[in-house]
Amino acid sequence: MIDREINRRQILVVTGQTVAGLTLAASGLAFGQETDKEKKEKRQKRPQGFQIGVCDWTIGKRGDPAALALAKKIGLDGVQVDFAGGEKDPPLFDPDLQRRYLEEAKAQGVRIASLAMGVLNEVPYKSDPRAEKWVDKAIDVAQAMRQRIILLAFFSKGELKNDAAGTDAVVSKLKNIAAKAEKARVTLAVESYLNAEEHMAILDRVGSPAVQVYYDVANSHKMGYDIYKEIRTLGKRICQFHAKDNDQLYGKGSIDFKRVREAMDEIGYRGWFVMEGTTTPKGIEESCRYDAEYLRTIFPGRA
Repeated sequence: MIDREINRRQILVVTGQTVAGLTLAASGLAFGQETDKEKKEKRQKRPQGFQIGVCDWTIGKRGDPAALALAKKIGLDGVQVDFAGGEKDPPLFDPDLQRRYLEEAKAQGVRIASLAMGVLNEVPYKSDPRAEKWVDKAIDVAQAMRQRIILLAFFSKGELKNDAAGTDAVVSKLKNIAAKAEKARVTLAVESYLNAEEHMAILDRVGSPAVQVYYDVANSHKMGYDIYKEIRTLGKRICQFHAKDNDQLYGKGSIDFKRVREAMDEIGYRGWFVMEGTTTPKGIEESCRYDAEYLRTIFPGRA
C-alpha cells in the first residue's frame, strides 16, 4: 500500500514537472532560465559595495588632515590623501602627520581611500632619482597608515605618452620595487594618459600583481578613448577609479556614469569611486555634495 502510494505521488510530480516544462517551453524559457524581471530583481538584491570619496586636492586640502572633516560635512565616505611636497621630501613621510591622519579619520568616522603621489608630475619617476627613493619610502608609509593603494601620477613632466625611453625607465624601476610592494601587500597604481593596451603592456612587462592601473574616466575620455570598452578590457587590472567630468557637474557633462557602472558590473568592481577635478559652479563644497548625491543614485553604498 505504501509503495503504491509513493508511486502515485511520483507520477503526479513527474506529470506536474512535464506540464510546467511544456508551459515554459511554450513561453520560450527552458529549465533554469530566468526572466529579465527576475534577473533585474536579483541584481538589485546584491550588495552594492561602492564608496564615494574625494581627492584632498579637489577640496583644497592637499596634505591636510582637515580634509577628512570636510569630506564628512559633504557626506562622503572618505578621502584620497596626497603625499604633497615639491622639491623636498613629501610631508606625509613625517610619522606625526601620518598619526594625525589616522586619528582624524577615526574621530570623523570616515576612511582614507588610498594614497597618491601627485608630486611625481613635477619630480618624474622616469628620470629623477629622488622619485625612485620616494616611491620606495611611500610603501613604508602605506604600511604605517594601513593603506593598500598608492597612486603614481604620470602627467606633466612625468608624461609617458609617446615616450618609449621614459616608459622603459619606469618599467625597470617598477620591476625593482615590485617585490617590496608585494611583500607589503601594497599596490602601485599607474595613472596616465596611456590607453588600455599601453597600460597593459607596462603591467605585462613588470609582471607583478602589485602594479595595476588607477583609471580616471575623464582623463581617458579627454584622450578620445572608449572608456566603457577600456574598463572592460583592463578588468581586474584596475585597482581603483577616479570619478571626474571635465565639462560639467556629474550627470550633466560628457561622462555617462550609468554606462561606467555597467562596465564596472561586468568586471566585478566594487570599491572606491574617488571624485577628482570637480567643476564647481556651486562652489567647492556644494558642487562636491551635488556630485556625490548624483553618484550615489548609480553607485549605492554597502547594503
